[in-house]
Amino acid sequence: MSVQQTLKAIANPVRRDILTILKAGRLSAGEISDNFALSHATVSSHLKLLKEADLIRESKYKNFIYYELNLSVFEETMFWLKGFLGEKDEN
Repeated sequence: MSVQQTLKAIANPVRRDILTILKAGRLSAGEISDNFALSHATVSSHLKLLKEADLIRESKYKNFIYYELNLSVFEETMFWLKGFLGEKDEN
């Protein structure tokens, strides 16, 4: 996973909305799709890109695939972004 891949994945507003929805917890693809006026295939494509960027994880239970946030990637990205804030030299 690279920061570039992460930033590319979150550049899309639908994918950002999916991540926001997943803040509440694990959801199935259908439950996520219910939040959008998009086809299931389109939402599935967004989920695939988020998964490739390692921003979400999937797990299977019976006939359903559930998605949840991978917070470690968010932490890594925040750490990288924080480097641009810099620290003022106190000397």
